[in-house]
Amino acid sequence: MESGQLLIILATAIASATPLVFACIGETITERAGVINLSAEGTIMLCAMVGFVAAKTADNVWLGFLAAAIVGALIALVVAYGAITLKQSQIAIGFVLALLCSDLSAYLGNPYVRIPGPTVPPRFPIPVLQDIPFIGPLFFREGDVLVYAGYALIAATWFYFYRTRGGLTLRAIGEQPAAAFARGHNVIALRYAYTVIGGALMGIAGAAFSLDFKAGWSYRHTAGYGWIALAIVIFGGWNPLRAALGAYLFGMLQSLANVAQSAIPDMPTQVFTVAPFVLMILVLVLTSSDWLDRLLSYLPVNARRSLSRTLHTAPPAALGRPFEQD
Repeated sequence: MESGQLLIILATAIASATPLVFACIGETITERAGVINLSAEGTIMLCAMVGFVAAKTADNVWLGFLAAAIVGALIALVVAYGAITLKQSQIAIGFVLALLCSDLSAYLGNPYVRIPGPTVPPRFPIPVLQDIPFIGPLFFREGDVLVYAGYALIAATWFYFYRTRGGLTLRAIGEQPAAAFARGHNVIALRYAYTVIGGALMGIAGAAFSLDFKAGWSYRHTAGYGWIALAIVIFGGWNPLRAALGAYLFGMLQSLANVAQSAIPDMPTQVFTVAPFVLMILVLVLTSSDWLDRLLSYLPVNARRSLSRTLHTAPPAALGRPFEQD
């Protein structure tokens, strides 16, 4: 494979993974606060429809993103009210909303199926940075504004999580909410806020599908990506940087599937469509099984300990647990 072709595959992988980056970061923020938003699949699908319809109606792609973010935040608000205030099962609420939002997207979006609409401007090279050998053409030449916003979101979220007092509080309310409350933090209000922020990012992810990656709207336009986002958050150990890497890995699998489809035209196209999802789940299973421990046992002690700490992660201790704030 020539270097130019490899560069195109990698750049395509980054662009195709960008919607998942927004979804994974949003879910990571939500779950770090101790709330599980399992409505991701329906939220992304409904917001993809809303974003496309709003952008087409207003003839403004950015208003489409704003509308999608608001709808995503409202869905997350329902999750937060049911989980935090009513203290109902977060899993049940999420599943019901996922099904409801998926069906709503099909019903409300029916008049807009397969019609043209506005899209994000396709290419926005960054001066100076685009001239860096290999890295420049890969990260700063072929991307659009949304791709660069994804980079900024990853960096900002990681910095907030691990280098600010607000991030420390966020992790505290997901790990030990009683201790955070004892230190004067309003756990309930903070969980509401972070759940809504996470939902807004999922809404942006939905609009990123219909206004950029898979421009337009059709029935089940983003089918499966919400569930993949939830799986990547686990794979990423509730760390924004690792979750983003998982999203880019999925984008790479999609790009390789497209290349394989061109190289093997006799193979049914459904195989290449499903392959990235299957491979991603396989990676998740392998990295969570005893097989990984056996493989690590062959490494030197220091390397084994370092990799084990990186690969083995635990969810926030209070994830999914209601909190009584007196």
